[in-house]
Amino acid sequence: MSARIHPTAVIHIGAQIGPDCEIGPYCIVGEHVVVGPACRLHSHVVIDGHTTLGRQNEVFPFACLGMKTQDLKWQGGINRTVIGDHNVFREHVTVHAATGDGDATVVGSHNTILAYCHVAHDCQLGSHIIMSNVATLAGHVTVGDHAVIGGLAAVHQFCRIGKFSMIGGCSKVVQDIPPFMIGDGNPAETRTINKVGMERHGVSEEAQAAMRQAYKILFREGLTVSNALAKLEADLPKLPEIEHLIDFAKTSQRGLAK
Repeated sequence: MSARIHPTAVIHIGAQIGPDCEIGPYCIVGEHVVVGPACRLHSHVVIDGHTTLGRQNEVFPFACLGMKTQDLKWQGGINRTVIGDHNVFREHVTVHAATGDGDATVVGSHNTILAYCHVAHDCQLGSHIIMSNVATLAGHVTVGDHAVIGGLAAVHQFCRIGKFSMIGGCSKVVQDIPPFMIGDGNPAETRTINKVGMERHGVSEEAQAAMRQAYKILFREGLTVSNALAKLEADLPKLPEIEHLIDFAKTSQRGLAK
């Protein structure tokens, strides 16, 4: 089925619009944009830059995807935005292109980005993420699969949000939030394990129990991170979830939010 494009929409002749798309009133689609099959742009949506959307994305009014980075280090070039499949971008969401020539801001698939959220340049988002209203990611933030970011939370540049983690509303995140954990506060601290999140996604009881012990070792026993990691490796079962947590902590550049 061919795309359905409202007569008031402005679509550059160079843009590629997939079959079965619906582009509503007053939308603007730029020259280097690729919109995959069955996407829906409700109205007043702007997609520009070197931006690619996969299939069945839904973009609500006044969202703006793929525009130039706000990073003052920008020096031109081809700066891309790559978006997967089945994402929802609610009203006034902004997703900016990367800063460096050839680099990309990446949003995976099956994400729900609620109204007024901001995803800055060079962010790397996985899949099945929920960002609640007005959540803000600064540049170069990485967010793992199935993470939940509460409303009005703000994440500092280069921080990592681990998979299956949850960040409380209005939190100020200045260090990494480990996977499978809950971060909350100003500045955010790692409060406990994300038990509900793990249960909902079928993480085993054994892994949940091990994660609870890992949380105590990392955040409640007063150990240095290196000593805590050594204890995790020595005392806890070699489960994939624990191995992932250890690797996340070892590769942290900004440190874990304690």
